[in-house]
Parts: sequence; structure tokens; C-alpha cells
Amino acid sequence: MAEPVTVERRGHVQVITISRPEARNALDGAAARAMAAAADELDGDDELRVGVLTGAGGTFCAGMDLKAWMRGDKPMIPGRGFGGITITPPRKPLIAAVEGYALAGGFELMLACDLVVAGESSKFGVPEVKRALVAGGGAALLLPRRIPFAAAMELLLTGEQITAARAAELGLVNRLVPDGTALDGALALAGLIAANGPLAVAVTKQIARAQADWTVAEGWQRQEELYKPVFESADAREGAAAFAEKRAPVWRGV
Repeated sequence: MAEPVTVERRGHVQVITISRPEARNALDGAAARAMAAAADELDGDDELRVGVLTGAGGTFCAGMDLKAWMRGDKPMIPGRGFGGITITPPRKPLIAAVEGYALAGGFELMLACDLVVAGESSKFGVPEVKRALVAGGGAALLLPRRIPFAAAMELLLTGEQITAARAAELGLVNRLVPDGTALDGALALAGLIAANGPLAVAVTKQIARAQADWTVAEGWQRQEELYKPVFESADAREGAAAFAEKRAPVWRGV
């Protein structure tokens, strides 16, 4: 039986591919567990600096495999959410490379990512209400924080799909690319991130993700607690030295 999720390395970038094209890459329990393991590998390997999440066969992810769900096979990991990443995304940056459809749980996987590169014909939506379900994998909770409230409510309450161009207008998509090139576009973006100091990138993501839960006064204190060790790191000294010596830095992650 084919693996439901494949993982490969391209330099400092990890590529996670949902490989269930016969089900439009909808997740069952095995796929969710494999995705959680891939996320753990991304965060646990110092050589990996950025992850890219994509789907095989021209579709990102159609959400939860409803046939598997009806058998009691659920794609949620306790404490970690849908696909093992919606509640606890990786500490390192994760980029969604979207072709085809990012629907329901697939849309929520995209929300768990930090950046999105999408093919021009891709479609986005949270159709759970059409099936008398609730978008409990993150869309109902997080989408109103990401885009204007009225736009979020329209998506959530109608269950209708939107185009990639509309998703970009709303700020959900960073880069629109020709169909079939989303992975290449995501890898190019990942390369720009991977060239930066890995400690600084991880802590920057941590602050940006956490700031919504802090007051302004609390935020200044909390971010200083997080970034101070980065300023004192060997990588920070290497960054300054490389700039002064007009050479590429060699990051050690310490």
C-alpha cells in the first residue's frame, strides 16, 4: 500500500506531500499521523530550516476523508489537531504550495501554514456547514483573525468557494503562480527563508504567532525574553562578521 504522506529533503527544506490523490488528498488517521511525524522531523532536525506542504495529483487537500470518518477513523491527533498541525503548527516556518482545491480541513491546513503559494486556478473554501458540520479544525476560530470579519463570515456561513485571486485579495495567499508551479514557487520562497539565521527565523515566527494573545505592554516584555538569547547567539555574531567581511554567513543554529 502506498504511503499516505511522503517526505523528502531539498537542501535545508523539507517537502511534505499528501499522497492520496484517489481521495483528493483527504486525510484519514494514517495520513494525519504521518503528517504529525513529518512536522516533528522538521522541528527536530537542525539541518531542516523550512517546510513546504503540498498535495499530489494536482490537489492540495479536500479536507477530512468522510468515508474514513464514518468508520471511526479520524484524522485528528489529540492536542495537535487536524493533520497533527492545526493546533500545534511546527516551530519552523511552513509554506503551503496549493494546486487545485484547499477545502474544509485542507483550508485549515493552509491556515496552519505561515505562507501560501497558489496556482492561479486553485479554489479555497470551508464547506462544513453544507454537511451540517462545523469548521472545528481552525477556520471558525482563526479565519476572523486573518481576514476582515465580514469576509470570514461569508466564507464560514455560506460554505461557498473562492478563487485564488480572491484569496490573494483577502491576504490569504502570498504569491499567485501559473498552475502546476506552486511547488516551485514555494521552494523559491523557502530558499529565501532558509538563507536567513535559523534561530532568528524560528523566534520571529514564535513572536508573530503569539502576539495576538498578548497585550501591547506584555508583548514588549515577552518578545524581549524570546529574542534576547538570539542576540547573544553565535549565529548573531556570525551574521555581523559576514556582513562586515562581505561574505555569505555560515549558520550553526546556536
